[in-house]
Amino acid sequence: MTMHFADIARQAATDRRVSSEELLSLRRAGWANGTITPEEAETIFALNDALDDRSAEWVDFFVEAIGEYVLNTMQPAGYVTEEQGKWLIDRLNASGKVESMAEMELVVRLVERASNVPERLKVYVIATLEHEVLSGTGPTRHGGDLSDTHVSEAECRILRRALFAPGSDRPGAISRREAEMLYRIKDACLESENAPEWKRLFVQAVGNHLQGYASASAQISRERAAELEAFMADASSNVGRFLGRMAKTSPNRFGKVFGKKGTDAPTREQLVAADHAVTASEKKWLDIQMSGNGMVDEYDQALLRFLEGGEAP
Repeated sequence: MTMHFADIARQAATDRRVSSEELLSLRRAGWANGTITPEEAETIFALNDALDDRSAEWVDFFVEAIGEYVLNTMQPAGYVTEEQGKWLIDRLNASGKVESMAEMELVVRLVERASNVPERLKVYVIATLEHEVLSGTGPTRHGGDLSDTHVSEAECRILRRALFAPGSDRPGAISRREAEMLYRIKDACLESENAPEWKRLFVQAVGNHLQGYASASAQISRERAAELEAFMADASSNVGRFLGRMAKTSPNRFGKVFGKKGTDAPTREQLVAADHAVTASEKKWLDIQMSGNGMVDEYDQALLRFLEGGEAP
């Protein structure tokens, strides 16, 4: 971290505000060498804690800088290490809550950008989403407010972004933990004046958990990604160069050289159809969720219609 970066951050923290000129200087100094250092990341977090007001420009810088540090400091890029995940959780918990405008946007943007994150961070993201939807207040980066009295339209947007993100608990689909979180939110806000989008999101998301298909290879671990990158970068094998040249010159040779395997394996269409069927264990799980508040409410009824082939509300 340069002295210039530290001086700007120190003055802004003293003033409890960041001017546009200071923000531009922080950007220039922070990315002077193309990366965000651990010291700079700590300084940026400390400055965020000190600010009285967080402008949209500051939020964008904060999210971009911390995301750059967490996702691209270590190779392979796009993956969060266990140590970085722990650091991020500890840092977010330092103030006792996830501040809606900056820190909430960081949590969501991180799983949107990441190829995968550690298990503890996935659990933390789910818990944070639930807490902020039920208890959070204040503006969000993309308009609207968090509400502690009902599920707002802004909260629906945040949930949808995070739940279907590449770095989420079940990328492109809804996991069991995520579906159970949605049920808890539904029961807690059942009598509230919720945004119309909430029922639609609830039905689509829980329906996706029960009937949606998710590839087992949608996410790979950071360790596996590192192995693959090392393999493809191995100059002695030239595998990547060989395959690339072969694909360009003789694209139809792959089947002849490597042979056709897995002809008895189910097709993607068959896998999708199999996942669409609600199994006995899934029905049992759904019964438990619906009995949580002692009645089959309007959200449950809309979900059942959706599972039977109806439209989402």
